Formats: sequence, C-alpha cells, structure tokens
Amino acid sequence: MVAAFVLRRLGAGILLLLTLSFLVFCLLALSPGTPLQALLGTRPASPELVDSLNARYHLNDPFLVQYGRWLAGVCALDFGQSISVQSDAPVGQILSERMALTLQLGGYALVLILLVGIPLGMLAGIRRGRRTDRAISAGATVAISAPAFVLAIVLLYVFGVALKWFPVYGTGTGFAERVSHLTLPAVALATVLSGILVRQTRAAMLTAMSQDYITFARLRGLSPGRVLVRYALRNAALPVVTSLGLILVAALTSTLFIEQVFSLPGIGTLLLAAVTNNDVPVVQGAVLVLGASVILTNLAVDLLGLALDPRTRFAVKDGA
Repeated sequence: MVAAFVLRRLGAGILLLLTLSFLVFCLLALSPGTPLQALLGTRPASPELVDSLNARYHLNDPFLVQYGRWLAGVCALDFGQSISVQSDAPVGQILSERMALTLQLGGYALVLILLVGIPLGMLAGIRRGRRTDRAISAGATVAISAPAFVLAIVLLYVFGVALKWFPVYGTGTGFAERVSHLTLPAVALATVLSGILVRQTRAAMLTAMSQDYITFARLRGLSPGRVLVRYALRNAALPVVTSLGLILVAALTSTLFIEQVFSLPGIGTLLLAAVTNNDVPVVQGAVLVLGASVILTNLAVDLLGLALDPRTRFAVKDGA
C-alpha cells in the first residue's frame, strides 16, 4: 500500500513539474527582452550573426516547438546550455555546483533550527502560562516578524564588519572555512524559521500534555522524564515533523535573499541573474530543480509521518 502511495505522489509530482515548467516558459516568453539580446551582448547585431544565433539556438521556432525540444532534452537529462550566466556552459553542471552550496546552507540552518526550535517549544509547552512560556513565545513572535534580509544585514554589520568575528562574503575553502563563512547566513535564515518551529512544537506539546493518557501515566507513578519522552513527545512528533517539512522548503526557497546579502554563489543568486539576463535554459533548470526539491521533501515528510503514526497508515490503505 505504501508503494502505491509513493507512486501516486510521484506521478502527481511529475504532472506538477510539467505544469510549472510550462508556465515559467510562458512567462519568460512574455517578459521584456529576448534570448537573442542576451546572446548578442555588446556585439553589433549584424544580419549574419543574428541568423547564426537564431539557427544555433532555434530561436525562430514556434513556442511549443521550443518547449517540446527543451522537454525532450530534460527527459534525456540534458538541460541545455547557458546563454548568458556562463556562456555555453552545460546547465546541469551549473545547477549542480550552485545547488550544492544552497543545500549546505539549508542543511546548516536546519540543524540550528532543530537545536533551538524543538527544545524551546517543548519547554514553553511544559511551562504553560509561566514566565518561561511567555518569554519564549514573545521571542518566537519577534523572530517570525523579523524580515530575513534585514536580520542578515544586521548580523553582517555587527559580527562581520564591526566585531570581525566572521567573514562577510565568499564561501571559503575546506570544511572549517566553509562552516565559518556559512554561519552568519545560516543564523539569519534559522532565526526566522526557528520561531515557527517553536510555536508549532509548543502547540503540539500543549495538545499532548492535555490528553487523558498523560494523566493516567502520571497516576501510575511514572517519572516526569518518561512521561515526557515516551508519551508526550512521541504523540507530538507528527505535527512537528509536518511543520519541519514546510520549514525545510522555506529554507531552500528563502536563500535567495540571504545569498544576495552575503554574496554566496548559490541557486538563488543564479536564478536571479538568469531571470535578469533572460537565460531561459538556466531559469527552466533552476525552477525544475527547486520544484523537485519541494516535491521530494513533502514526500519524505509524508513517509516519515507514516512511520511515526500508525493511524496514517490506515488512512493510506483506505485511500488505496
């Protein structure tokens, strides 16, 4: 039954990616400027050069023919070649280089979110109505309200320019330098998203702690730690995991602003440069990779939910 569920989700994901790629292709076709202008650059637009570029990149073909040719290449794992970001470089190679850095930044931020969000959310839920709960809830509200790019600029100025504790741009070489260069961007990204996780964890813990099985466990004389870990946290895990999936997606898609502030050559800055220069193959490839990342993340969260809560397995079985 789980295999059928995964196949249905993957089929729906493929249809969603097709729709997304077609809509983006339409928007690029309707946007100001043309790929020919990006290919010409500062060179004079002689008739011979224009005809050569049109023939090489099939720019005179009908819209649907161009999209069909791109789609056929994608099915063969050929995303085409960049026309402006890195002229004539394979799009697949560009995406793999840029996506690696974005995944590192998102993974670093996710670790910080987990280390901060879940413990604080649990503590706020356990100490409901007390000063600790009010302080954590207020801090989470402030974190959620803070724009990520503003927080990034503040962190960059305070810890990078004024105190000089961390580098202000670049990616570094080696593991230690890479961690040092990504710390401020990861903190800026994690601060906003950890506030969401704190609120979600607190709400899940409040719901779990108010259930009858928690009262019965306490009446049986179980230790507070065992009640918390075995009963409360286990039953509060499903909504927390669901929110983690959304947070991970937000972390990947929010790196655009963070990468711009810290001059990181990730997928966000690549997408912005490609849109500015009307580099259709790079834009299409980046959107496809980001869309696939979102779909696979949601699928992984659903599978983890099936493992954590047996009731969801029956729902999947009934749906099958």
